[in-house]
Amino acid sequence: MTLIYGHRGAKGEAPENTLTGFQECLKHGVRRCELDLHLSMDGELMVIHDPTLKRTTDRRGKVVEHTAAELVTYDARKGGPGWIKPCPIPTLEELFEKCDFEHWQLEVKSASRTRAVTTVLAIREMAQRHGLLDKVTITSSSREVLKAALDLVPDVSRGLVAEYAWLDPLKVAQSYGCEILALNWTLCTPERLQRAQRQGLHVSVWTVNEPALMRRLADFGVDSLITDFPGLASATLENC
Repeated sequence: MTLIYGHRGAKGEAPENTLTGFQECLKHGVRRCELDLHLSMDGELMVIHDPTLKRTTDRRGKVVEHTAAELVTYDARKGGPGWIKPCPIPTLEELFEKCDFEHWQLEVKSASRTRAVTTVLAIREMAQRHGLLDKVTITSSSREVLKAALDLVPDVSRGLVAEYAWLDPLKVAQSYGCEILALNWTLCTPERLQRAQRQGLHVSVWTVNEPALMRRLADFGVDSLITDFPGLASATLENC
């Protein structure tokens, strides 16, 4: 059976990476999610995709230039599906407290060595405090992040985010002891999928929004789909 992950909550249905979006995902019965993390100025794990505030809020500047207390007051509805009420940038802590997901793919964007270390340690500490160590996977396309995770928090599951085929993603995933391969759907050939699964990888394919593509990838045998439309994906795969 192909599992479903809500991409940044339910990016096609509600403002991305907001509590509202993750609650929408859960309303559809989809209990797996993917989200993005950046550190605030004071080292809090903030749920936002870009390193800057411009695209999703009415603010300017970098996430790291603002404190968590400031960031949680900023409305992140901009550029997404229309939404009546403000949707603030959440902390990861708030989502852990308010959303009951079976599994979380926590994507850490490219980071310096120091920030990679700080981020993976903060994720482990928070996941342990909330009893979620077995329900989170730190994912990244950054070798710096994956190396920090492997070296410092080896008991937390790791996943490689692979967008391009210029490096063999299976070799990279293996070298960092990854359990998940989050693969751009355009790279998901049946041959690569089978090789990855033989290697013991869970293959999670993104971002899959068309019903015909959902069905095709499910027929290939992907382990999970990451989608902006978890409700649509749920309805589509139920009918497969």
